Amino acid sequence: MNSASPRTPQFASKLPAVGTTIFSVMSALASEHQAVNLGQGFPDFACDPALIDAVDQAMRAGHNQYPPMPGVPALRQAVAQKIAALHGRSYSPDTEITITAGATQGILTAILACVHPGDEVIVLDPCYDSYIPNIALAGGVAVRVPLTPHTFRPDFAKIAAAITPRTRLLIINTPHNPSATVWTAAEMRTLEELLAPTDVLLISDEVYEHMVFDGAEHQSAARFPGLAARAFINSSFGKTFHVTGWKVGSVAAPAALMAEFRKVHQFNVFTVNTPMQHGLASYMAEPARYQSLPAFYQAKRDLFRAGLEGSRLKLLPCTGSFFQCVDISAVSDLSEADFCQWLVREIGVAAIPLSAFYGDGFDQRVVRFCFAKEDTTLHAALERLRRL
Repeated sequence: MNSASPRTPQFASKLPAVGTTIFSVMSALASEHQAVNLGQGFPDFACDPALIDAVDQAMRAGHNQYPPMPGVPALRQAVAQKIAALHGRSYSPDTEITITAGATQGILTAILACVHPGDEVIVLDPCYDSYIPNIALAGGVAVRVPLTPHTFRPDFAKIAAAITPRTRLLIINTPHNPSATVWTAAEMRTLEELLAPTDVLLISDEVYEHMVFDGAEHQSAARFPGLAARAFINSSFGKTFHVTGWKVGSVAAPAALMAEFRKVHQFNVFTVNTPMQHGLASYMAEPARYQSLPAFYQAKRDLFRAGLEGSRLKLLPCTGSFFQCVDISAVSDLSEADFCQWLVREIGVAAIPLSAFYGDGFDQRVVRFCFAKEDTTLHAALERLRRL
């Protein structure tokens, strides 16, 4: 009889460099110090009650079993209609749109579908924190290309220099998290020209597509034929309709790319919450519900920026997303990370250091606030920040 004690076998981690995220660390610290949490990027206000009613009606109508693998047809149709109306490109709901378990799952699925071991994937630093682990899980090699410091514009000479015969994929994000910049039509056309002679695929992360300010338009990859032909375009119902916890998104791509995407999708999640899909499809029948979002978030941006005008925090431009970046150079000599720790403990407001979004921890004395909060939350934070 074997008397050895039971043991858990050891194995090599597929993500050895991944630990607790900065978002979890700062949120825990904010809770410990009763700080106003402007760190994590999610709203603290409720969604439209009409959306809740639509989901409730879907449940009561019996939409509680598995939907089709690519998503409820009515919701895929609603996504196709929205893209056609806003960006002038026609996607087939049957073969070119898939509903995902949030945009993050959509990005992972696209990477797993097209990246083979050893393939290179270009990411533009600073970048959303899921990209690099996703590439590692696919066996790919992340090639980090920095955006221009402080302005966060794409440096096309550096992007071009990073492209090799092994480059499979490029990931872009506009409106951009964390910097709140928005790519221009001219920049999208330059990217289109740059990629034209290559076989490089594109993931266009557009989860903040309805948060573009001052009368500007979101320049979706769908608007540019040369980009649309090679792109997986990712969107988020959670970000759009203030229901991040529902984890429902969508991906649009040409049929040939979508066929490969769905091969992976059906085995890593198969399908997505049925009543939420039916509720979202019903809710999107009124386009005004997403057309009003730029003005809604611009009002919050303007409130927050006006409240910081008298402080020593230098406001960087905010042209999209629901984030505001500030230069801390006139306030403190601390690093970004140490400043954010100090800000929670001494001032009572949580922010995120931009260095957390860079592979090399590049510190340019900039931190990020999220203004997707109730006005009362923003006023409470501003009152504390005015002490700086």
